[in-house]
Amino acid sequence: MTIRVRFAPSPTGKLHVGSARTALFNWFFAKHEGGAFILRIEDTDQKRSNPEFLKDIYASLEFLGIRADEGPIFQSQRQAIYREQVQRLLASGAAKEHEGGIILPVAPRQVTFRDLLHGDITVDTALFESLVLMKSDGTPTYNFACVVDDALMRVSHVIRGDDHIANTPKQIVLYEALGFALPAFAHIPLIVGADRARLSKRFGATSVDEYRQAGYLPEAFINYLALLGWAPGGNREFVPPEELVQLFDLAKVRKAAAQFDQRKLDWLNSQYIKQTPIPKLAELLAQRLLAKGWLPPDYDRAWMERVAALLQDRLRVLEDIIDEHAFLFQDPPAYQDEAVAQFLRHDGVGHRLRELRDRLDRLPAFDTTGVEAVTRGLAAEQQLAPKDLIHPVRVAVTGRSVSPPLFESMALLGKARVLRRLDQAVSLAESR
Repeated sequence: MTIRVRFAPSPTGKLHVGSARTALFNWFFAKHEGGAFILRIEDTDQKRSNPEFLKDIYASLEFLGIRADEGPIFQSQRQAIYREQVQRLLASGAAKEHEGGIILPVAPRQVTFRDLLHGDITVDTALFESLVLMKSDGTPTYNFACVVDDALMRVSHVIRGDDHIANTPKQIVLYEALGFALPAFAHIPLIVGADRARLSKRFGATSVDEYRQAGYLPEAFINYLALLGWAPGGNREFVPPEELVQLFDLAKVRKAAAQFDQRKLDWLNSQYIKQTPIPKLAELLAQRLLAKGWLPPDYDRAWMERVAALLQDRLRVLEDIIDEHAFLFQDPPAYQDEAVAQFLRHDGVGHRLRELRDRLDRLPAFDTTGVEAVTRGLAAEQQLAPKDLIHPVRVAVTGRSVSPPLFESMALLGKARVLRRLDQAVSLAESR
């Protein structure tokens, strides 16, 4: 059998994390089996379809490393095909016109289908006495267009969320009425939030775009989504995308809903960042800084690699460089009021910072070793615990009470910027 799967999003909203995992499972299965992945855009609802959401679908699939073998195929461009199929049913007497639309009456009976994950599922058609095929405006219903497309596109396996289980018996009735062979069905469990309800914004981001914008690495995000409801065995947590294709087994997808754990994703992403080569990480960070206007186009790449090396073990996501480490790029830094009150506004702090500023100014080589020696030397000379000078200096230089290693940060900033910031901090310390 030639394996052919499809992913069929609607451009009526941004691509949801749950839909993204469905796309990945289809992609892994198709590639593992040497089959084809079809992208079908279900855009028959023209009022709600939006070109911006279509762009989002494309960008999100690219982020996930998914490239369609066929498509995109737009349902809105297949109206003649749906009309042709409905005419067949009208001509045979199976379908009839009703209130401006076209329906298929369904005789009461049991419909049983084999789900590759859930086993046999039986539904009584008394739950739906008729099926609408075409609406009064001439557009096809979801179930009818879906069956026609899956059959004519020779889809062998329909892999989708288990919220579609209720649609499957209706679609089987339509397959039989149209004389089409049935595909195999596999309904994968939903992704739920911390409250065990369907993943929603109540527990954070829900679209792939939000994670992409926040700076999750695609390899980490793909790895995490793949292990939501499926496992390669051996308690493995790190499985790169190319290995996921080799290892994926549809039969091992779990039946129970998978809980989205934001902290686990953050941890996994931080581990991938730690494994990223410094030149590549520097480039990824620079792209964000350039977009923000915090780096000049002709920025010093060697300096940016030093930044990446300093921050590599501290980044949860790439956007942390904007949210947590702006002091490296913005002059003056944004001073946290609480940090200023806690560490700068005490007797003698201004005098010590001024003295340190003068000694740093005389340093012939403004490097990590020299900066640390001068700072610790001044603390010892004034009989201070090192932290009693280092904490105020940290706030003076970074604006924050927590930062990357201080002396490496100062060396990165360079003498001129550090001296300016110490001057400003002296003013803050003495402005009580």
